[in-house]
Amino acid sequence: MAKAAQPKTDDDIAKMSFEDALEELEDIVRQLEDGSIKLDQAIGAYERGAKLKAHCEAKLTEAKTKVEKISLGPEGAEGTEPADIG
Repeated sequence: MAKAAQPKTDDDIAKMSFEDALEELEDIVRQLEDGSIKLDQAIGAYERGAKLKAHCEAKLTEAKTKVEKISLGPEGAEGTEPADIG
């Protein structure tokens, strides 16, 4: 028996991986671009898309910070450069 789709809430975005959030954001953009959803649905999709975008940006910033910390050795920034992610 097929599983019923869970209603999407803003709370689930915080639990999403970067890849899952990006995939859903791409789906939303595709639907908005091809006009396959009604206006009221498009407004809701746009709002969710904005939240997904913010989540993806936060995940990228977090990853960039981690990479920069890894790049910095015990001597500080000598001979290293921050990663240019983004």
